[in-house]
Amino acid sequence: MDRDALALDARRIFDAAVRAVQAPALLHQVDLGDLLGRPADTFDRVLVVGAGKASVPFAGALEACLGEVVPVEGAVAVPAGVPDTVPDGMPRPTRIRVLEGGHPVPTAAGTQAATDALALARSAGPDDLVVALISGGGSALWTLPPDGVSLDDLRATTRLLLASGVPIEGVNTVRKHLSRLSGGRLALAAAPATLLALVLSDVVGDDPAVIASGPTVPDPTSFADATAVLDAAGLTDHVPPSVRAYLSAGSAGAIPETPGPDHPAFWTVTTAVIGTNGTALSAAAAEAVRLGYAVEGVEAGVEGEARDLGRRVAEAMAGPTTGGSVCRLWGGETTVTVTGGGRGGRNQEVALAAALALDTAEADVVVLSGGTDGIDGPTDAAGGCISPATAARIRDAGLDPAARLADNDAYPALAAADALVRTGPTHTNVADVVVGLRVGS
Repeated sequence: MDRDALALDARRIFDAAVRAVQAPALLHQVDLGDLLGRPADTFDRVLVVGAGKASVPFAGALEACLGEVVPVEGAVAVPAGVPDTVPDGMPRPTRIRVLEGGHPVPTAAGTQAATDALALARSAGPDDLVVALISGGGSALWTLPPDGVSLDDLRATTRLLLASGVPIEGVNTVRKHLSRLSGGRLALAAAPATLLALVLSDVVGDDPAVIASGPTVPDPTSFADATAVLDAAGLTDHVPPSVRAYLSAGSAGAIPETPGPDHPAFWTVTTAVIGTNGTALSAAAAEAVRLGYAVEGVEAGVEGEARDLGRRVAEAMAGPTTGGSVCRLWGGETTVTVTGGGRGGRNQEVALAAALALDTAEADVVVLSGGTDGIDGPTDAAGGCISPATAARIRDAGLDPAARLADNDAYPALAAADALVRTGPTHTNVADVVVGLRVGS
Protein backbone atom coordinates (compact mmCIF):
# COMPACT_ATOMS: atom_id res chain seq x y z
CA MET A 1 0.00 0.00 0.00
CA ASP A 2 1.43 3.39 -0.95
CA ARG A 3 1.41 6.43 1.30
CA ASP A 4 -1.41 8.12 -0.62
CA ALA A 5 -3.64 5.14 0.09
CA LEU A 6 -2.57 5.24 3.73
CA ALA A 7 -3.51 8.92 3.89
CA LEU A 8 -6.97 8.14 2.49
CA ASP A 9 -7.47 5.49 5.16
CA ALA A 10 -6.30 7.89 7.87
CA ARG A 11 -8.90 10.40 6.68
CA ARG A 12 -11.61 7.70 6.69
CA ILE A 13 -10.72 6.84 10.28
CA PHE A 14 -10.76 10.49 11.34
CA ASP A 15 -14.10 11.08 9.61
CA ALA A 16 -15.58 8.08 11.42
CA ALA A 17 -14.48 9.58 14.73
CA VAL A 18 -16.22 12.86 13.88
CA ARG A 19 -19.44 11.16 12.75
CA ALA A 20 -19.68 9.32 16.05
CA VAL A 21 -19.84 12.54 18.06
CA GLN A 22 -22.47 14.41 16.09
CA ALA A 23 -25.02 15.77 18.54
CA PRO A 24 -28.10 14.31 16.79
CA ALA A 25 -26.70 10.77 16.88
CA LEU A 26 -25.72 11.12 20.52
CA LEU A 27 -28.99 12.75 21.57
CA HIS A 28 -31.07 9.97 20.04
CA GLN A 29 -29.29 7.55 22.39
CA VAL A 30 -30.48 9.55 25.41
CA ASP A 31 -33.77 8.92 27.24
CA LEU A 32 -34.77 12.38 28.45
CA GLY A 33 -37.46 10.93 30.70
CA ASP A 34 -34.90 8.77 32.50
CA LEU A 35 -32.62 11.75 33.06
CA LEU A 36 -35.47 13.95 34.30
CA GLY A 37 -37.35 11.34 36.27
CA ARG A 38 -40.56 12.36 34.46
CA PRO A 39 -41.72 12.89 30.86
CA ALA A 40 -40.69 16.18 29.29
CA ASP A 41 -44.29 16.90 28.28
CA THR A 42 -45.35 17.13 31.93
CA PHE A 43 -43.58 20.49 32.35
CA ASP A 44 -45.46 23.73 31.72
CA ARG A 45 -42.78 25.04 29.37
CA VAL A 46 -39.46 23.91 27.94
CA LEU A 47 -36.91 26.72 27.64
CA VAL A 48 -33.74 25.94 25.69
CA VAL A 49 -30.45 27.79 26.02
CA GLY A 50 -27.14 26.74 24.59
CA ALA A 51 -23.70 27.72 23.40
CA GLY A 52 -21.01 25.96 21.42
CA LYS A 53 -19.97 24.71 18.02
CA ALA A 54 -22.57 21.92 18.05
CA SER A 55 -25.51 24.19 18.91
CA VAL A 56 -27.37 24.20 15.57
CA PRO A 57 -27.81 20.42 15.08
CA PHE A 58 -28.02 19.96 18.86
CA ALA A 59 -31.03 22.28 19.03
CA GLY A 60 -32.59 20.82 15.89
CA ALA A 61 -32.27 17.28 17.24
CA LEU A 62 -33.71 18.30 20.60
CA GLU A 63 -36.77 19.78 18.90
CA ALA A 64 -37.25 16.48 17.07
CA CYS A 65 -36.91 14.50 20.31
CA LEU A 66 -39.45 16.66 22.13
CA GLY A 67 -41.96 16.62 19.28
CA GLU A 68 -44.60 19.17 18.41
CA VAL A 69 -46.78 18.66 21.49
CA VAL A 70 -44.19 20.14 23.89
CA PRO A 71 -44.03 23.96 23.80
CA VAL A 72 -40.41 24.91 23.19
CA GLU A 73 -38.69 28.28 22.98
CA GLY A 74 -35.18 29.55 23.48
CA ALA A 75 -31.91 30.56 21.86
CA VAL A 76 -28.51 29.00 21.24
CA ALA A 77 -25.22 30.68 20.33
CA VAL A 78 -22.71 29.52 17.71
CA PRO A 79 -19.57 31.01 16.16
CA ALA A 80 -20.28 33.60 13.49
CA GLY A 81 -20.83 32.08 10.06
CA VAL A 82 -21.43 28.55 11.32
CA PRO A 83 -25.18 28.43 10.53
CA ASP A 84 -24.39 28.96 6.85
CA THR A 85 -22.24 25.82 6.81
CA VAL A 86 -24.79 23.36 8.22
CA PRO A 87 -25.16 20.67 5.53
CA ASP A 88 -28.43 19.39 4.15
CA GLY A 89 -29.70 16.49 6.21
CA MET A 90 -28.39 17.87 9.49
CA PRO A 91 -31.28 19.04 11.70
CA ARG A 92 -31.86 22.75 12.18
CA PRO A 93 -34.11 24.25 14.84
CA THR A 94 -37.32 26.01 13.83
CA ARG A 95 -38.55 27.09 17.27
CA ILE A 96 -35.21 27.80 18.95
CA ARG A 97 -33.42 30.94 17.77
CA VAL A 98 -29.80 30.76 16.59
CA LEU A 99 -27.50 33.62 17.61
CA GLU A 100 -23.96 34.17 16.31
CA GLY A 101 -20.98 35.33 18.34
CA GLY A 102 -17.20 35.51 18.35
CA HIS A 103 -14.84 32.60 18.98
CA PRO A 104 -12.28 32.07 20.47
CA VAL A 105 -12.09 35.77 21.36
CA PRO A 106 -15.49 37.03 22.57
CA THR A 107 -17.50 39.78 20.91
CA ALA A 108 -20.44 42.00 21.80
CA ALA A 109 -22.71 39.46 20.10
CA GLY A 110 -21.61 36.86 22.64
CA THR A 111 -22.42 39.27 25.45
CA GLN A 112 -25.93 39.66 24.04
CA ALA A 113 -26.29 35.88 23.72
CA ALA A 114 -25.29 35.43 27.36
CA THR A 115 -27.70 38.16 28.44
CA ASP A 116 -30.52 36.44 26.54
CA ALA A 117 -29.66 33.06 28.09
CA LEU A 118 -29.75 34.48 31.61
CA ALA A 119 -33.06 36.24 30.91
CA LEU A 120 -34.62 33.02 29.62
CA ALA A 121 -33.36 31.08 32.62
CA ARG A 122 -34.64 33.69 35.06
CA SER A 123 -38.08 33.62 33.43
CA ALA A 124 -38.49 29.93 34.27
CA GLY A 125 -40.90 28.96 37.02
CA PRO A 126 -40.85 25.93 39.32
CA ASP A 127 -42.94 23.87 36.86
CA ASP A 128 -40.76 24.70 33.84
CA LEU A 129 -37.84 22.80 32.33
CA VAL A 130 -34.68 24.58 31.22
CA VAL A 131 -32.47 22.57 28.86
CA ALA A 132 -28.89 23.78 28.39
CA LEU A 133 -27.10 22.46 25.29
CA ILE A 134 -23.39 22.89 25.92
CA SER A 135 -20.46 22.12 23.64
CA GLY A 136 -16.94 23.30 23.00
CA GLY A 137 -16.63 27.00 22.36
CA GLY A 138 -19.30 27.91 24.87
CA SER A 139 -17.00 29.98 27.08
CA ALA A 140 -16.40 32.61 24.39
CA LEU A 141 -19.92 32.48 22.99
CA TRP A 142 -21.47 33.11 26.41
CA THR A 143 -19.39 36.07 27.55
CA LEU A 144 -20.85 38.42 30.14
CA PRO A 145 -18.15 40.37 31.99
CA PRO A 146 -18.85 41.56 35.53
CA ASP A 147 -19.34 45.17 36.52
CA GLY A 148 -16.05 47.03 36.35
CA VAL A 149 -14.52 44.88 33.59
CA SER A 150 -15.15 45.94 30.00
CA LEU A 151 -15.58 43.57 27.09
CA ASP A 152 -12.39 44.97 25.55
CA ASP A 153 -10.47 44.17 28.73
CA LEU A 154 -11.90 40.65 28.76
CA ARG A 155 -10.95 40.23 25.10
CA ALA A 156 -7.38 41.32 25.84
CA THR A 157 -7.17 38.88 28.74
CA THR A 158 -8.51 36.06 26.58
CA ARG A 159 -5.90 36.69 23.90
CA LEU A 160 -3.09 36.63 26.46
CA LEU A 161 -4.32 33.37 27.96
CA LEU A 162 -4.75 31.64 24.59
CA ALA A 163 -1.24 32.61 23.47
CA SER A 164 0.40 31.62 26.74
CA GLY A 165 0.06 27.84 26.53
CA VAL A 166 -2.01 27.70 29.73
CA PRO A 167 -4.10 24.48 29.73
CA ILE A 168 -7.82 24.92 29.21
CA GLU A 169 -8.52 24.16 32.87
CA GLY A 170 -6.53 27.23 33.84
CA VAL A 171 -7.95 29.39 31.07
CA ASN A 172 -11.49 28.56 32.14
CA THR A 173 -10.69 29.11 35.83
CA VAL A 174 -9.94 32.71 34.93
CA ARG A 175 -12.94 32.97 32.62
CA LYS A 176 -15.32 31.73 35.33
CA HIS A 177 -14.24 34.50 37.66
CA LEU A 178 -14.69 37.17 35.01
CA SER A 179 -18.25 36.18 34.11
CA ARG A 180 -21.83 36.60 35.29
CA LEU A 181 -22.96 33.32 33.69
CA SER A 182 -20.11 30.79 33.96
CA GLY A 183 -19.06 28.83 37.03
CA GLY A 184 -22.56 27.65 37.96
CA ARG A 185 -24.29 30.99 37.63
CA LEU A 186 -26.67 29.80 34.89
CA ALA A 187 -27.98 27.29 37.43
CA LEU A 188 -28.54 30.11 39.92
CA ALA A 189 -30.55 31.99 37.31
CA ALA A 190 -32.72 28.97 36.45
CA ALA A 191 -33.59 27.97 40.02
CA PRO A 192 -36.10 26.77 41.14
CA ALA A 193 -36.91 25.36 37.68
CA THR A 194 -35.63 21.94 36.67
CA LEU A 195 -32.40 22.34 34.72
CA LEU A 196 -31.08 19.63 32.42
CA ALA A 197 -27.64 20.20 30.88
CA LEU A 198 -26.69 18.02 27.91
CA VAL A 199 -22.97 18.32 27.28
CA LEU A 200 -20.46 17.42 24.58
CA SER A 201 -17.01 17.37 26.17
CA ASP A 202 -14.05 18.98 24.44
CA VAL A 203 -11.73 18.77 27.46
CA VAL A 204 -9.47 16.05 28.81
CA GLY A 205 -11.14 14.37 31.77
CA ASP A 206 -14.66 15.41 30.71
CA ASP A 207 -15.19 17.55 33.81
CA PRO A 208 -18.45 19.55 33.41
CA ALA A 209 -16.93 22.27 35.59
CA VAL A 210 -14.34 22.89 32.86
CA ILE A 211 -16.43 22.37 29.70
CA ALA A 212 -17.62 25.80 28.48
CA SER A 213 -16.53 27.11 31.91
CA GLY A 214 -19.16 25.07 33.77
CA PRO A 215 -22.31 27.23 33.64
CA THR A 216 -24.60 24.61 35.19
CA VAL A 217 -22.42 22.92 37.80
CA PRO A 218 -20.77 23.87 41.11
CA ASP A 219 -17.40 25.55 40.72
CA PRO A 220 -14.51 24.00 42.67
CA THR A 221 -12.19 26.94 41.89
CA SER A 222 -11.83 30.33 43.52
CA PHE A 223 -10.74 33.89 42.79
CA ALA A 224 -7.40 32.98 44.37
CA ASP A 225 -7.06 30.09 41.90
CA ALA A 226 -7.73 32.45 38.99
CA THR A 227 -5.07 34.83 40.25
CA ALA A 228 -2.65 31.93 40.66
CA VAL A 229 -3.17 30.93 37.01
CA LEU A 230 -2.17 34.41 35.85
CA ASP A 231 0.80 34.49 38.24
CA ALA A 232 2.10 31.10 37.09
CA ALA A 233 1.86 32.13 33.43
CA GLY A 234 3.61 35.45 34.04
CA LEU A 235 0.52 37.35 32.90
CA THR A 236 -0.47 39.25 36.04
CA ASP A 237 1.35 42.43 35.03
CA HIS A 238 0.09 42.18 31.45
CA VAL A 239 -3.67 41.81 31.90
CA PRO A 240 -5.69 45.05 32.05
CA PRO A 241 -5.77 46.82 35.44
CA SER A 242 -9.53 46.28 35.73
CA VAL A 243 -9.02 42.51 35.58
CA ARG A 244 -6.32 42.58 38.26
CA ALA A 245 -8.48 44.77 40.47
CA TYR A 246 -11.56 42.59 40.09
CA LEU A 247 -9.74 39.34 40.84
CA SER A 248 -7.97 40.96 43.79
CA ALA A 249 -11.29 42.15 45.21
CA GLY A 250 -12.71 38.66 44.82
CA SER A 251 -9.72 37.08 46.54
CA ALA A 252 -10.18 39.53 49.42
CA GLY A 253 -13.82 38.48 49.84
CA ALA A 254 -15.32 41.73 48.55
CA ILE A 255 -17.06 39.86 45.69
CA PRO A 256 -19.00 36.62 46.24
CA GLU A 257 -17.32 33.44 45.09
CA THR A 258 -18.86 31.26 42.39
CA PRO A 259 -21.44 28.83 43.88
CA GLY A 260 -20.17 25.59 45.37
CA PRO A 261 -21.75 22.13 45.69
CA ASP A 262 -23.79 23.00 48.78
CA HIS A 263 -25.79 25.71 47.03
CA PRO A 264 -29.50 24.77 46.85
CA ALA A 265 -29.72 25.92 43.22
CA PHE A 266 -28.08 22.63 42.21
CA TRP A 267 -30.76 20.48 43.87
CA THR A 268 -32.84 20.58 40.68
CA VAL A 269 -29.96 20.34 38.18
CA THR A 270 -28.99 17.27 36.16
CA THR A 271 -25.86 17.41 34.01
CA ALA A 272 -25.23 14.62 31.50
CA VAL A 273 -22.07 14.37 29.38
CA ILE A 274 -23.34 12.53 26.30
CA GLY A 275 -20.29 12.62 24.01
CA THR A 276 -16.54 12.69 24.63
CA ASN A 277 -13.17 12.30 22.97
CA GLY A 278 -13.32 8.68 24.11
CA THR A 279 -16.47 8.22 22.03
CA ALA A 280 -14.57 9.46 18.99
CA LEU A 281 -11.53 7.27 19.68
CA SER A 282 -13.71 4.17 19.99
CA ALA A 283 -15.31 4.89 16.63
CA ALA A 284 -11.90 5.53 15.07
CA ALA A 285 -10.59 2.21 16.35
CA ALA A 286 -13.63 0.38 14.99
CA GLU A 287 -13.18 1.97 11.57
CA ALA A 288 -9.48 1.07 11.55
CA VAL A 289 -10.33 -2.56 12.22
CA ARG A 290 -12.99 -2.46 9.49
CA LEU A 291 -10.32 -1.22 7.07
CA GLY A 292 -8.01 -4.09 7.99
CA TYR A 293 -5.64 -2.51 10.52
CA ALA A 294 -4.55 -3.98 13.82
CA VAL A 295 -5.04 -1.31 16.49
CA GLU A 296 -1.86 -1.53 18.56
CA GLY A 297 -2.57 1.32 20.95
CA VAL A 298 -5.13 3.95 21.92
CA GLU A 299 -3.90 6.74 24.19
CA ALA A 300 -6.54 9.06 25.62
CA GLY A 301 -6.11 12.18 27.72
CA VAL A 302 -3.19 13.58 25.74
CA GLU A 303 -2.04 17.03 26.87
CA GLY A 304 1.16 19.10 26.75
CA GLU A 305 2.91 20.98 23.96
CA ALA A 306 1.68 20.10 20.48
CA ARG A 307 5.15 19.75 18.97
CA ASP A 308 6.19 17.38 21.76
CA LEU A 309 3.24 15.13 20.94
CA GLY A 310 4.16 15.22 17.26
CA ARG A 311 7.66 13.99 18.00
CA ARG A 312 6.32 11.27 20.32
CA VAL A 313 3.80 10.08 17.73
CA ALA A 314 6.53 9.93 15.08
CA GLU A 315 8.77 7.91 17.38
CA ALA A 316 5.96 5.46 18.09
CA MET A 317 5.09 5.04 14.41
CA ALA A 318 8.72 4.58 13.34
CA GLY A 319 9.46 2.10 16.12
CA PRO A 320 8.94 -1.66 16.29
CA THR A 321 5.51 -3.04 15.38
CA THR A 322 3.93 -6.46 15.15
CA GLY A 323 4.08 -6.17 11.37
CA GLY A 324 1.29 -5.98 8.86
CA SER A 325 -1.07 -3.00 8.79
CA VAL A 326 -0.98 -1.16 12.10
CA CYS A 327 -2.97 1.73 13.58
CA ARG A 328 -2.25 3.76 16.68
CA LEU A 329 -4.56 6.47 18.03
CA TRP A 330 -4.16 9.42 20.36
CA GLY A 331 -6.84 11.75 21.69
CA GLY A 332 -6.94 14.86 23.84
CA GLU A 333 -6.02 18.50 23.59
CA THR A 334 -2.51 19.87 23.39
CA THR A 335 -1.44 23.47 23.78
CA VAL A 336 0.84 25.79 21.85
CA THR A 337 3.02 28.33 23.61
CA VAL A 338 3.13 31.01 20.93
CA THR A 339 6.60 32.53 20.55
CA GLY A 340 6.52 33.27 16.82
CA GLY A 341 4.38 35.30 14.48
CA GLY A 342 3.20 32.60 12.10
CA ARG A 343 -0.12 31.03 11.27
CA GLY A 344 -1.35 27.61 12.32
CA GLY A 345 -2.98 25.60 15.08
CA ARG A 346 -2.13 22.90 17.56
CA ASN A 347 -2.95 20.01 15.20
CA GLN A 348 -0.88 21.56 12.43
CA GLU A 349 2.02 21.85 14.89
CA VAL A 350 1.59 18.17 15.82
CA ALA A 351 1.69 17.24 12.13
CA LEU A 352 4.68 19.43 11.24
CA ALA A 353 6.69 18.24 14.24
CA ALA A 354 5.92 14.64 13.28
CA ALA A 355 6.98 15.35 9.69
CA LEU A 356 10.35 16.65 10.88
CA ALA A 357 10.85 13.68 13.20
CA LEU A 358 10.02 11.23 10.39
CA ASP A 359 12.10 13.10 7.79
CA THR A 360 13.58 10.59 5.30
CA ALA A 361 12.37 7.57 7.31
CA GLU A 362 11.90 4.56 5.07
CA ALA A 363 8.79 3.22 6.79
CA ASP A 364 5.43 3.52 5.06
CA VAL A 365 3.83 5.74 7.68
CA VAL A 366 1.27 8.51 7.76
CA VAL A 367 0.18 10.64 10.70
CA LEU A 368 -3.04 12.66 10.67
CA SER A 369 -3.76 15.12 13.48
CA GLY A 370 -7.10 16.89 13.39
CA GLY A 371 -9.53 18.87 15.47
CA THR A 372 -12.93 17.21 15.58
CA ASP A 373 -14.53 20.64 15.15
CA GLY A 374 -12.85 21.06 11.78
CA ILE A 375 -11.17 24.28 12.88
CA ASP A 376 -7.53 24.34 13.96
CA GLY A 377 -6.47 27.76 15.19
CA PRO A 378 -7.35 30.82 13.11
CA THR A 379 -7.20 28.86 9.84
CA ASP A 380 -9.49 27.05 7.40
CA ALA A 381 -7.87 23.68 8.16
CA ALA A 382 -8.71 20.99 10.71
CA GLY A 383 -5.08 19.88 10.95
CA GLY A 384 -2.50 18.06 8.87
CA CYS A 385 -1.67 14.65 7.41
CA ILE A 386 2.01 13.90 6.85
CA SER A 387 4.41 11.17 5.79
CA PRO A 388 8.22 10.81 5.83
CA ALA A 389 8.26 12.67 2.50
CA THR A 390 6.48 15.78 3.79
CA ALA A 391 9.49 17.69 5.12
CA ALA A 392 11.31 17.27 1.79
CA ARG A 393 8.27 18.56 -0.10
CA ILE A 394 8.23 21.63 2.12
CA ARG A 395 11.91 22.26 1.34
CA ASP A 396 11.26 21.75 -2.37
CA ALA A 397 8.72 24.58 -2.11
CA GLY A 398 11.44 26.88 -0.76
CA LEU A 399 10.49 26.74 2.92
CA ASP A 400 12.46 25.53 5.93
CA PRO A 401 10.13 23.25 7.93
CA ALA A 402 12.15 23.58 11.14
CA ALA A 403 12.11 27.37 10.90
CA ARG A 404 8.37 27.34 10.17
CA LEU A 405 7.75 25.22 13.28
CA ALA A 406 9.90 27.53 15.40
CA ASP A 407 7.82 30.50 14.19
CA ASN A 408 4.47 28.76 14.88
CA ASP A 409 3.94 28.90 11.12
CA ALA A 410 2.80 25.37 10.33
CA TYR A 411 -0.05 26.32 8.00
CA PRO A 412 1.99 27.59 5.01
CA ALA A 413 4.53 24.80 5.44
CA LEU A 414 1.89 22.07 5.32
CA ALA A 415 0.04 23.87 2.54
CA ALA A 416 3.22 23.83 0.45
CA ALA A 417 3.36 20.03 0.80
CA ASP A 418 -0.38 19.58 0.16
CA ALA A 419 -0.57 18.17 3.69
CA LEU A 420 -3.41 20.19 5.22
CA VAL A 421 -6.61 18.44 6.28
CA ARG A 422 -9.71 20.46 5.45
CA THR A 423 -13.16 19.34 6.58
CA GLY A 424 -14.98 22.62 7.09
CA PRO A 425 -16.92 23.13 10.33
CA THR A 426 -18.15 19.75 11.55
CA HIS A 427 -20.75 21.11 14.01
CA THR A 428 -19.34 19.12 16.90
CA ASN A 429 -16.28 19.36 19.14
CA VAL A 430 -14.67 16.71 21.33
CA ALA A 431 -11.09 17.98 21.08
CA ASP A 432 -8.48 16.31 18.86
CA VAL A 433 -7.77 12.91 17.33
CA VAL A 434 -4.40 11.74 15.98
CA VAL A 435 -4.30 8.75 13.64
CA GLY A 436 -1.05 6.92 12.91
CA LEU A 437 -0.97 4.22 10.21
CA ARG A 438 1.89 1.99 9.11
CA VAL A 439 2.23 -0.97 6.79
CA GLY A 440 5.09 -3.43 6.76
CA SER A 441 7.59 -4.31 9.47
